[in-house]
Amino acid sequence: MECPNCKKEIENDAFICNNCGLKLKSESVKERSKEKSNYSVAIITFIITFLITTLCSTAICWVIISHNLKSTTINNNKNVSMTDNGIAESVAKVYDAVVVVKTYIKDKLYATGTGFVFKLDDKYGYILTNHHVIEGGNDIRVVFTSDDEVDIEVVGSDDFSDVAVLKVDKKYVTCVAEMGSSKNLRVGDTSFALGAPLDAATYSWSVTRGVISGKDRVVESSNYVMEVLQTDAAINEGNSGGPLCNVNGEVIGITNMKISSSTIEGMGFAIPIEVALEYADHFLNGEPIQRPYLGVSMYDLSNSFFSAQTGIYISDIEINGPAHKAGIQKGDIITKIDGKEVAKTSYLKYELYKHKIGDIVQVTFTRNGQEQTTKVTLGSYNITS
Repeated sequence: MECPNCKKEIENDAFICNNCGLKLKSESVKERSKEKSNYSVAIITFIITFLITTLCSTAICWVIISHNLKSTTINNNKNVSMTDNGIAESVAKVYDAVVVVKTYIKDKLYATGTGFVFKLDDKYGYILTNHHVIEGGNDIRVVFTSDDEVDIEVVGSDDFSDVAVLKVDKKYVTCVAEMGSSKNLRVGDTSFALGAPLDAATYSWSVTRGVISGKDRVVESSNYVMEVLQTDAAINEGNSGGPLCNVNGEVIGITNMKISSSTIEGMGFAIPIEVALEYADHFLNGEPIQRPYLGVSMYDLSNSFFSAQTGIYISDIEINGPAHKAGIQKGDIITKIDGKEVAKTSYLKYELYKHKIGDIVQVTFTRNGQEQTTKVTLGSYNITS
């Protein structure tokens, strides 16, 4: 502050000028104190206002963010929540097409299995099932979901493919199963089986659900080897001949076997529907099934108590048959077809039946302990259905 007398600067809180000794009025001091006080109040007010504004802004932002987080959580919950209604609609599409197959021998029930209507014409409904379900029966009947039990006629049946076709009067058919495709199936796709496991009277039209566990599986049965679909849908005795379906209720295969063991679970198999329909067409058209053959009688050395060898022993040979013309003799042991080992007759047939009549295959065999090879032109062996 400036002294009114000497114009020199004095301290704001002083009552006397240090330069000229002028005594300052108390009002001036009071005024200066008041100014200082007002200045301090202004600063404090500004600081408080700033802090309050900052806190309010922060609180508003937090409320908005919290609301958004809550909304996001709710939306996420909605996105992941789902209700699995199962495959009831798909099952309904095929359910009434499925039949229980009863095989009688001399008026006694010998076996039961499953089948399904796959085709309909002006007079008949046609049913696919397994050969082994009706094998040896002299009277075959089917039971529909309506409880109608009807005698049927066998159109055709084949042991190697394990496919059979039956026909029934059209009036009993209320549903025809829709055919699908096994070609585009992926491992892990949903599948379900429908059939009459165990006691057909109690468990008919049971549904089991699973996935496709594998494709193009090579599985050996008692006397043949097949390429099949693998599923973990439960397959039990009595399911044989029933449909294996995709999630849309379309038939993709015919269930025909399982691997049964105390250490194995969930390994069922089905004939791809394309293979089954190919054989069905032969039966419906009255065409004989033609497969290539060697023209030999044979048995597995692995089944012999007198040999430690593996391979296929030629016990007899057809004179001028394909094998005879190629130089194969009785007593020879066939070990390979086209370089692939065939330790059993089932595998030999599996390799042969990949070929057509007239194809040339390389046969490896041993004679007197010496390995030899020869080329055989496959002949024709007609199987009447």
